[in-house]
Amino acid sequence: MVAFPQHPYRLDEQDDDKPHEECGVFGIWNAHDAGAMTALGLHALQHRGQEATGIVSYNDESRPGITGFHTHKGMGLVGDVFGDARIIAGLPGHSAVGHNRYATTGATILRNVQPLFAEFEFGGLAVAHNGNLTNALSLRRALVRRGCIFQSTTDSEVFIHLIAISLYSTVNDRLIDALKQVVGAYSLTVLTQQALIGVRDPLGVRPLILGRIVSETGADKGAGPAWVLASESCALDIVGAEFVRDVEPGEIVVIDHGGVRSIKPFAPKRGRFCVFEYIYFARPDSVLDGHAVYDARKRIGAELARESAVAADVIVPVPDSGVPSAMGYSVESGIPFELGIIRNHYVGRTFIEPTDQIRNLGVKLKHSANRATIAGRRVILVDDSIVRGTTSRKIVEMVRAAGATEVHMRISSPPTTHSCFYGIDTPERGKLLAATHDVAEMAQLIGADSLAFISLDGLYRALGQPGRDPEQPHYCDACFTGLYPISLADLDENSQARQTELVTTR
Repeated sequence: MVAFPQHPYRLDEQDDDKPHEECGVFGIWNAHDAGAMTALGLHALQHRGQEATGIVSYNDESRPGITGFHTHKGMGLVGDVFGDARIIAGLPGHSAVGHNRYATTGATILRNVQPLFAEFEFGGLAVAHNGNLTNALSLRRALVRRGCIFQSTTDSEVFIHLIAISLYSTVNDRLIDALKQVVGAYSLTVLTQQALIGVRDPLGVRPLILGRIVSETGADKGAGPAWVLASESCALDIVGAEFVRDVEPGEIVVIDHGGVRSIKPFAPKRGRFCVFEYIYFARPDSVLDGHAVYDARKRIGAELARESAVAADVIVPVPDSGVPSAMGYSVESGIPFELGIIRNHYVGRTFIEPTDQIRNLGVKLKHSANRATIAGRRVILVDDSIVRGTTSRKIVEMVRAAGATEVHMRISSPPTTHSCFYGIDTPERGKLLAATHDVAEMAQLIGADSLAFISLDGLYRALGQPGRDPEQPHYCDACFTGLYPISLADLDENSQARQTELVTTR
């Protein structure tokens, strides 16, 4: 089984009621200052990974600076790692790939920071990976037996070794050979001397989009447009790129001096995009799979209001991710929207020792009740998810302490009952509140007068579907249903037993 690591306590991750970020990938081809552009793109994708970041650029002999691949990686936020102009100056070239990391496999150490880079007989290759391979351990064991020497503990390194031992001659064919051996969810940006390559898994669980820069400030003058690959469209905006399209499930996009071409090595399958991107992960100003995330979240809130109306005086979002859904709930219900909880965006990350007392104060450091909008009123709190329930309980206590006469909680996702194995860091199933308690019990545990979640059909309706088709679901919703669309190949018998009979593959 692909194991989730124990992460050190950090104040900005005190919220136990959230699955943690995945990763963000970015790539650019034929651009002035590609390293700097990649750093900007990673800034826009910071929400997808906050533990570490890295960039690999390539500079050919026709451009100023040292020829070859250039790498810089570090622990922390993009601004911390790439804030020095001298570091950006050390990443010359017309092409680059970058990665923001939140660990789902492998420890949080520098050798696990991506992009991963290796020299092959055909030249250098860098790869940045968002997602999780569910057969990484079995592949790793087989590769080690063949003599491969791993430099990291991340599942992403499997790609490097599979490409290295492939008997095919071209980079594209070696990559296809590797992709046909892995199982899991992945979006990749790959950089070689000759091309920038984007890859999406056959079900398209993880996002990847293609953009273009046509202005001379972005693209190399006289050499056609610059091309961008990114996890979300918000990363296009910051570098002045226009959205072209989503990379299709199972598609390989190859960008070189001849332009953009598509390779589709897999049999077509119906996509199963991660539905949690719309609920929580993606930035609200992104457009993914044809949906504007901000509008989708408002529609989810409106559907939640239709399904779980309750008499109240004010709608209060749990900031920041609950805001669009709360707005939709307010419009649909006719109950006023107020910022009844104020978030402190300037809480430090590791400046206080993680004592029990500080853990208990963590929510108050991050959120404060706006008493003037709450006191004497019946409050509906709108949040996007409940995972363990600890933070929800503290939020409810805080709102009551501010004078609310009633506190009702509404959640813009169905109950999270199963762990994710496709690139989202969630606790094991036994620690998920909804896996061990019904809704009434959960309401009692968090201290709310009532608790309701959007239904699975309601979530699908908000995203333009008539409901969830049980035979052909449009999205990956395994965290709500236990129906995993991709084989969990590395689960051993004991791990399978722990997932219970509700874990099936569909």
